[in-house]
Amino acid sequence: MTALLRAGAPAETADAEGTTPLYAAAVQGNGEVAEALLAAGAHPDTESGRGQEGTPLCAAACRGNTGTVRTLLAHGADPLLREDGGTGLSPLDWALRESHAETIALLLAAPRPEEGGRRLTAEEPVARHRQPPRADRATVRAEADRFAGGEDRVGDGR
Repeated sequence: MTALLRAGAPAETADAEGTTPLYAAAVQGNGEVAEALLAAGAHPDTESGRGQEGTPLCAAACRGNTGTVRTLLAHGADPLLREDGGTGLSPLDWALRESHAETIALLLAAPRPEEGGRRLTAEEPVARHRQPPRADRATVRAEADRFAGGEDRVGDGR
């Protein structure tokens, strides 16, 4: 992939089914390829599969691919951007649904650029989640704190 990018291949060219290379890298948990694609101009929030697959961050969060989640967030991916043109689940919804505690912590700690860098509170994603998460709110908060190193990374002042 990196050889193709160096040769000038566009970073966002989808295959016949509409799958973007960044989405495929996120599904596979391939952070190195994701980094190369983002450096070559792929947008971190582009939906893949003509609306059938979702965003790269949703794919990585759903599978608990924390390295790829970190890479996408570092390049400005929105942790609350809903897939399916804004009507589906967000990356945080997916992480909660699949009980990926480390991914939840990363997404909670991610600044929201469109809100002046504000971080989420632990209650926001739970309140927005369509289905009850497998873990209760206290467990999610405790796991988020554990993975954030005990710092006030979830924005609740603790």
